Amino acid sequence: MGSLFRNHNEERQAEAPHAAKRALRFKWIPIRKLAPQHRPRILAHLLALDERDRYLRFGYAASDAQIERYAAQLDFERDEVFGVFNRRLALVAIAHLAYFDPASSPACAEFGVSVAKGSRGRGYGERLFDHAALHARNRRIDALLVHALSENAAMLRIARNAGARIVRDGPQSDAWVKLAPENLASRVEELVEDRVADLDYRLKLQAHRAEALLPGRGKA
Repeated sequence: MGSLFRNHNEERQAEAPHAAKRALRFKWIPIRKLAPQHRPRILAHLLALDERDRYLRFGYAASDAQIERYAAQLDFERDEVFGVFNRRLALVAIAHLAYFDPASSPACAEFGVSVAKGSRGRGYGERLFDHAALHARNRRIDALLVHALSENAAMLRIARNAGARIVRDGPQSDAWVKLAPENLASRVEELVEDRVADLDYRLKLQAHRAEALLPGRGKA
């Protein structure tokens, strides 16, 4: 991985236009950090993916049983999982930020994402990537790895727009994104994003509970 960090200043300059374009393209999207109590909703989201989407997300056409094992084994203390909820509190997009061994050098984390078919085209995947990169950066992670099938154009485009160095090996591709060091601005940005996303979730939860109490409405 030594070549990953060469010409860092040139790469950061090249990333600036991409960051500006992303900022103009996206409206704010509330992204909430998920916890063990969200495991059933995570599982529901992943089971709703069709065979093609499962293949692109996991690198193979994962069966229901394999997805159930994956969801059951998520370690919320070691890793971070982020989600975008719709107004009915269904997860329409999920990102998994898996941290490597803390002793590894440089410090790295792997990013994986899935977006529900009906929620695509809204920038959720790229926004989740930016959010995960911010969290990783503030935990002194040096680089993000996106390990994807070479045919997964959407995922590789997200990595490329973030300034990734992409290494292809037949049907597989590794995209490495160098992260800037944490600073006060990045820590404040994370704090504000997390607080506002938590408020958004609480408001949706209250609205969801109120709707369930209306005559003729059952629980979703």
